[in-house]
Parts: sequence; structure tokens; C-alpha cells
Amino acid sequence: MSKSHYITGLRAVEQLLAAESADIRRIFAEYQTANPRVEAVIKAARQSGIEIQAANRARLTQISGEARHQGVVAEVRRSTVLDESGLRTLVEARLESGKPLLLLVLDGVQDPHNLGACMRTADAAGVDAVIVPRHGAAGLGPTVSKVAAGAAEQLPFVPVGNVGKVLAWLGDYGVRRVGTSDKADSSLYEADLSGSVALVMGREHTGLGKGIASRCDTLVSLPMQGVVSSLNVSVATGICLYEIARQRSL
Repeated sequence: MSKSHYITGLRAVEQLLAAESADIRRIFAEYQTANPRVEAVIKAARQSGIEIQAANRARLTQISGEARHQGVVAEVRRSTVLDESGLRTLVEARLESGKPLLLLVLDGVQDPHNLGACMRTADAAGVDAVIVPRHGAAGLGPTVSKVAAGAAEQLPFVPVGNVGKVLAWLGDYGVRRVGTSDKADSSLYEADLSGSVALVMGREHTGLGKGIASRCDTLVSLPMQGVVSSLNVSVATGICLYEIARQRSL
């Protein structure tokens, strides 16, 4: 699946230009800017043969749908969105390579800022794909791309019709499905997270639904030492992914 979308913000566009695999169609940049980072983006784009179009701030807002564009917008050909069949192909290829698979399953995260933060951490932690429900959850868009700082254009993103069914067939492939819950008896740090893992994170405020939790092989909790009862989903996701990365490095 491939279509254009727009990436806003200096950090995100800089990361795109640094990634040779990013398919940038053109860059819209504020003309007569005094910002040296915008000038550096323009220079780097020209060196890469990318079309530059000058635009005023109002035009940049119109193109991107965001007022906080920082003077630069990139039009990118989206090529990282997979359907369920594409996910199966990715899983089979990864498992055939003999390397452990790491998937992040977000059960209905609704805030695009949280989705973007989860994707940024997922990319850094070596996640192979992010799986989300097709309906009732945040999807890819300018806010997600800006917060993800380039990760949304590199990391396979898989909207599916039924997360529970996907978890079921992942289990058939031998992928361990690890869910997070404040009601879990065992701690994240007590769990064996080696091998191929699908980390399943719940929705903001409500956590994992019962049906999704029942599809997990293991439920783990994060130790809470203070007065707060839970963490933001993107923070919790980062902690869990890096515990998986830590165990894999042993």
C-alpha cells in the first residue's frame, strides 16, 4: 500500500533526510527564513535531488493541517503500511531467518501523541512491526509522524480488523504473547522475554480488554513504588521494550 502523506517538524524531516530508505517526493519550506536548521534541510534536500517548493507559513499550515510545522513540511510516499497478509509474510520471513521476532501490539491506543511516542521507542528498541486495531484507535497522521521523529516512515505499521485473531495465529507460529496488566501476579522483571515476543499494551485509562488479555500467554505488571497507580502507555511501552532488549543482550 502506497500513498502520499505529510511530515511536519524539523526533527522529523531531518530524520527522514538522514534515512536513505525514506521516499520523499518533495519538501515545502518557508522562504526567507532566518532559521539555520530550515536552511540546512533545504541544502540537504537539494544535495539529494529532492524537489523544493517555497511556501509561506499559512500555506505550510494548509498543506500539513498543523500550525506547528516549524517552517518545513515533507511530502512522503507511504510504503510501510501492511495488511494482515503482509504481516504474515513479514513474520514468516523473520522466523525463517532464525532471528527472534519482536512485535508491538497496541490494543486501542487513541491519542496520536502516545502512538507516535510508542513508535519512536519501538523503532529504537528493534521492533519488527506495530499492530493496531483498524477501528477505534489512532492511525497514522501528521501528529504521529512528528512525535515519532521519522520512525513512522520506517517501521512497518499494521492496522487489522481483529487483534484477537491476529494474536491467535501468532501463537500458532510460536510467538510468545506477553500482555501488561496491573492485575498480573508476576512482574515484568520476573518474566522470560527471550525468543520471539509480541508485547501487548492496553488502551489509555482502561488497559487490556478481557478478550485480548485472554489471548496472551503471560500477563506482567510494572512494579509501582509511589502513589501513582499506573504509567502513561508510551512510558510503560518503553520500559517493557527495553527490558526485552536487555534480556536479549545477555
